[in-house]
Amino acid sequence: MTLEEQVMEALQTVKDPEIPSVSVVELGIVYAVRIIDRHVEIDAMPTFSGCPALDIIKRDMTLAVEDIHDVKSVTVTFIRDPIWTTDRVSEKGRSELKEFGIAPPENHQGDEWRVPCPYCGSVYTTLDNIFGPAACRSILYCKSCKNPFEAMKPVSI
Repeated sequence: MTLEEQVMEALQTVKDPEIPSVSVVELGIVYAVRIIDRHVEIDAMPTFSGCPALDIIKRDMTLAVEDIHDVKSVTVTFIRDPIWTTDRVSEKGRSELKEFGIAPPENHQGDEWRVPCPYCGSVYTTLDNIFGPAACRSILYCKSCKNPFEAMKPVSI
């Protein structure tokens, strides 16, 4: 296995502290990995500006990659350009969000935000609060199965 493959495998173990079922790779946070003479540089994209989990994510990414035998040093930098969008969430990430009870964002959202319930799949849902427990999530209610749930806010360019 190449060093880059080892780095990506290590990053796959780093979970978002606010959504512990999904890795930073699956969320599309990892933008680029460069390896120069066993020094690893990682460019990461914050999901939302001001996300309180960024320091934890940076620390966890650094620690995971530092554990690789052939790595001398690790630098993680949060970049602002390009910006992260919900289109970067992988299919596996979408599936894991849904299993965790969070409605994944739809790719290429139009003007209307239609959110299927992660429990029953119904689109007979309403937005209860645009402000969820994290900047990237909102609280919705399913009128079919009567469950409240969270949804990732769609972010596109």
